[in-house]
Amino acid sequence: MSTYKAVIQGTKHKRVPENIATNPTIMGHEFAGEIVEVGKKWQDQFKAGEKFAIQPALNYKGSPYAPGYSFEFFGGLTNYCVIPQEVMELGFLLHYDGESYYDASLSEPMSCVIGGFHANYHTETGKYIHHMGIKEGGKMALLAGVGPMGLGAIDYALHCDRKPSLLVVTDINEDRLDRAKCLFPIEEAKKQGVELHYVNTATKDDAVASLLELSSGTGYDDVFAYAPVVPVIEQADAILGKDGCLNFFAGPSDNTFSAKVNFYNIHYTPTHIMGSTGGNDDDMKESLEMSSKGLINPAVMLTHVGGIDSAIDTILNLPKIPGGKKIVYNDIEMPMTAIEDFEKLGETNPLFKGLAECVNKSNGLWNAEAERYLLEHGKKRQY
Repeated sequence: MSTYKAVIQGTKHKRVPENIATNPTIMGHEFAGEIVEVGKKWQDQFKAGEKFAIQPALNYKGSPYAPGYSFEFFGGLTNYCVIPQEVMELGFLLHYDGESYYDASLSEPMSCVIGGFHANYHTETGKYIHHMGIKEGGKMALLAGVGPMGLGAIDYALHCDRKPSLLVVTDINEDRLDRAKCLFPIEEAKKQGVELHYVNTATKDDAVASLLELSSGTGYDDVFAYAPVVPVIEQADAILGKDGCLNFFAGPSDNTFSAKVNFYNIHYTPTHIMGSTGGNDDDMKESLEMSSKGLINPAVMLTHVGGIDSAIDTILNLPKIPGGKKIVYNDIEMPMTAIEDFEKLGETNPLFKGLAECVNKSNGLWNAEAERYLLEHGKKRQY
């Protein structure tokens, strides 16, 4: 969605250069790849043939420019690119020793989730101290929380080193809630010491009252809003408990977007509101480390797989395409295809038959075996 926003906003987007019409940039900021060639300056740190991941949140000398938005020769949606000096100086070209490219690519959105958990804060009455991070053993709510980023947040909340004791996940789409329940069963959460509830707020006469009841009336220590929708924001504000922190995670494309906030509670409770948009390099390293150890599985975010020929239409039509994140393999030609459709397509197409067999081994999720199969058997892109 970040790329879609950049495309529809053009030069109004803070990361898109003013000369975009005459000097097009390469899209794709959540990407991984293989190093082909290394200049003399960096040969003591990097070698040809190594895999890499990229931290795109550069903030280089105050510039908003970032890979996947701003550079003519650097982004994910291409076979080859030149990594600019800004990335190298910041140390944001990251070594990746894992088996699969998709894990490294998805470490960027997972780092944004992790960054949100680290960015929340709590206070002490009478002291000018901010304790950073979610409240350990506290009560947490993820509103609109079963989209791709929300699923990553559930995974991280259940397996990070500072778990909540109560986790409530809401949405208004029963199919998406059912998928989340399948990926993260309530019984498995109990094994992690977390009481997990899924709530379809569309079925509740008073959603706020229902959510407060689940918190035993205290409200929540940490609330994340994963959709830029007014009712979601106002519900999030209404269920905050004492010293509760509301993290507005989902960035709107409308720069006049606003919602009602209870300032009485901000003054007296005191609740607080902040926003987080991305992770830093430490968050990304944490994501890579946790996924390499099998503590989290970023593949829960993925619902579609395609080749580079599918990228343009996928970006332009993204709001109309259901599901979660869409991954592109740059050396492959393939329509953007829902993973859940592999089995049906496999009745007449050997490639999808093989892919279906791979994903069926991991609860319908994309995995290392499926990636290898696609790269070995998929139609190669011709140039």
